[in-house]
Amino acid sequence: MPANLQQAARSTVKSPSRAREVWRLMRKYPAIYLISIPGIFYFVVFKYIPLFGSVMAFQNYNIFKGITGSPWVGLAHFKRMFAYEEFTNILFNTILIGLYDLVFAFPVPILLALLLNEMRLAMYKRIVQTVIYVPHFLSWVIIGGIAVGILSPTTGVVNHILNLFGIESVYFLGEDSYIRTILVSAGVWKDSGWGTIVYLAALAGINPELYEAARIDGAGRLRQTLSITIPCILPTIVILFLLHIGNFLDFGFERVYVFLNPLNAVNGDILDTYIYRAGLQERQYSYTTAIGLFKSVVGLILIVIGNTLSRRVTDQGLY
Repeated sequence: MPANLQQAARSTVKSPSRAREVWRLMRKYPAIYLISIPGIFYFVVFKYIPLFGSVMAFQNYNIFKGITGSPWVGLAHFKRMFAYEEFTNILFNTILIGLYDLVFAFPVPILLALLLNEMRLAMYKRIVQTVIYVPHFLSWVIIGGIAVGILSPTTGVVNHILNLFGIESVYFLGEDSYIRTILVSAGVWKDSGWGTIVYLAALAGINPELYEAARIDGAGRLRQTLSITIPCILPTIVILFLLHIGNFLDFGFERVYVFLNPLNAVNGDILDTYIYRAGLQERQYSYTTAIGLFKSVVGLILIVIGNTLSRRVTDQGLY
């Protein structure tokens, strides 16, 4: 029998067995599948169904005619997107800010988790963990207000410290050279605690006997961290890294919008803020849908490339 026919026969035999295996697991663990229904419902309603709206990117969408009645224009909106003279600068800002966030912000939760894991006083550990986790519950509006107050050229703490050293006050949010650093730093302060909890959960699953054997062999804390801790949490790091690069161009509208003003827009304007202006304020729905589809395709490509490289280097990946 030819190889392709053999493969087709095997797949035909396996498909019913897979269906029976899924049904068996559902009968064996009904509670687990029952509590997963709200999550499945969320993704179907808010993630998969809206995918059909992507056809707007190839139409000249009219809200009165709807998707079925709007005329088709093909790739006209994509051509317009790349022909727009400011789009290159906006895309460059998005990529550069995303790269800064990936290089400087992504490792912070890992380092915090490793440091917290070394603490022996449980009460002090819980206090520190709570302090770094609280900003996650604050909205970006509050974070932006706090940052504006801290960086104020007249009443801000940072400028007061600079004045003590004889340095003149700096209007940080009024100069485009500082906006990228402010955006990344604010994200580190707000979200590093959330990522730390994920890594602490991974650290809790490491077998203590590995550390005991390492201590018997004379390994110090640094050697234990490098040889045991980091390799054991590497699958978690890889998965979160791949999810992070999948959202590489989705830096977040609120995160940028609260800091953005005409003085720093040259280096701070990103795709999400441009979509807000063009899509909601100027009602260019098809054009901004094309930009959103472009972001999604780039994110998919990055995930596939990152997962392939991760599989080859670390044998870990999303699939």
